[in-house]
Amino acid sequence: MRIGGFQKMTLIDYPGKIATTVFTVGCSFRCSFCHNPELVIPAQFPVPNNMVEEFFQHLSKRKGKLEGVCITGGEPTIQPDIIEFIKKIKKMGFLVKLDSNGSQPEVLKKIIAEKLVDFIAMDIKSSQKGYGSAIGLKFDIKKINKSVKMIMESGIDYEFRTTAVPGIHSQQDFEEIGKWIKGAKSYYLQEYRQRHILDPELKTKTAGKTLDLQKIKQILKADIKKVGIRENN
Repeated sequence: MRIGGFQKMTLIDYPGKIATTVFTVGCSFRCSFCHNPELVIPAQFPVPNNMVEEFFQHLSKRKGKLEGVCITGGEPTIQPDIIEFIKKIKKMGFLVKLDSNGSQPEVLKKIIAEKLVDFIAMDIKSSQKGYGSAIGLKFDIKKINKSVKMIMESGIDYEFRTTAVPGIHSQQDFEEIGKWIKGAKSYYLQEYRQRHILDPELKTKTAGKTLDLQKIKQILKADIKKVGIRENN
């Protein structure tokens, strides 16, 4: 298991819970707007050998004080031992929230079938036709569709979310996302922040461009039960 670090306590990463957030190293996508670029390419991120041990020592010390663990990345589901990692956390008595881009539906299927997580947050990167442009590479959209459907039918608490990037996304993209995940329990528009990102050249695409998130939110309410706007921390 490759983890790049962990935040000892968070009140925002796991809705309604006091949690620890652990960051896995490596990702299956190359989104130019990624705000954790140091976690995307494993070769660029040296990981101390004792990081996993240190993480579990922290959990042991915080039993009874922390309620859950948020596993994020990078992309956690590309880790070969992610299921064993989650099982170990669950065995310690913690709730688990998994953040995922939905690129590994076969892994999600196992996680859901074994009831290993209590909450799933999946990033919808763009409309189906805009996916390749948003994630920076070619990808089989059928895999994303499988993950979306699986999560919606899982019976597990979940949310979908999209970081809204002017210059990459349009209002039409969000209208199409609304139809795509019609009936979803909750969906969040995450505000894009121009800062430390994977591709600094993105600044030329976003310059002078805006998205009216309040307007988009109202449009999406026709298809999705709960729609919110969230600052992308």
